[in-house]
Amino acid sequence: MDLPFDGAISKFLAEDAPKAIRKTLEKADKDDILSKSYPYTREMKRKDYDAAMESLQRQLVRMQADIKETGKRVVVVFEGRDAAGKGGTISATRENLNPRVASVVALSKPSDREATQWYFQRYVDWLPAAGEMVLFDRSWYNRGVVEHVFGFCTPDQREHFFAQLPSFEEMLVQEGIVLVKLWLNVGQAEQLRRFLARENDPLKQWKLSWIDIEGLKKWDDYSAAISETLTRSHTKTAPWTVIRSDDKKRARIAAIQTILHAFDYAGKDANLIGQPDPAICGNPDIWDV
Repeated sequence: MDLPFDGAISKFLAEDAPKAIRKTLEKADKDDILSKSYPYTREMKRKDYDAAMESLQRQLVRMQADIKETGKRVVVVFEGRDAAGKGGTISATRENLNPRVASVVALSKPSDREATQWYFQRYVDWLPAAGEMVLFDRSWYNRGVVEHVFGFCTPDQREHFFAQLPSFEEMLVQEGIVLVKLWLNVGQAEQLRRFLARENDPLKQWKLSWIDIEGLKKWDDYSAAISETLTRSHTKTAPWTVIRSDDKKRARIAAIQTILHAFDYAGKDANLIGQPDPAICGNPDIWDV
């Protein structure tokens, strides 16, 4: 089987990955949690996940009905490292929702025209109207992390972004939009394991990009950019919820619980929703335990 990018991920594991990461991957069982700082050693059992998700899915449907009925506008920003589980968490959130009410926005590289616009402009075009929820699969925070790490923006452009960011998000909230910001974080060994799985699965190879490959070499640069971005954009008006996603099942549950707790809706049952696990879900202090 031909591997994407000439097997660059396998090559990185063999030649460039830290020795500790290689040893961890060599010894790990498929259900083992690889990060030593993660509060659990094994992934959540499927039966426990399914039982928790059934109640959450019912609540999501009630939330959707209320959004449509009352004209609420909801924006959920999904950010995080590559392979942190953003796509899977978005899919779990939308599994039983009407795509006309809950849509996903995943913008590609800006066009030549978009590159000359006000930075936030192309995101504004996708904000929800009354009765809609929009899930951003990556967002305006590209400038804080990815563009910075790869030199796609200048330091001055990034500083301009941070200067305007609080006012931009405050305007969204003042406009009546419910803004939920989720940051999914994954450990280095788990990220590499997920990339290797994609590399060897013909049905998932399309998920890999040049950015993913080059990003493997820039773990520390990403860490510094993430830390700064979370610090500078975690505000009272628009706070971050950070979710440690080394276990995808636990992360999806915590993400959906956070969304459901973000606002009131008809038929909301806080007892059925439960509280996000504080061991893996909290403010930015938890992102790099």
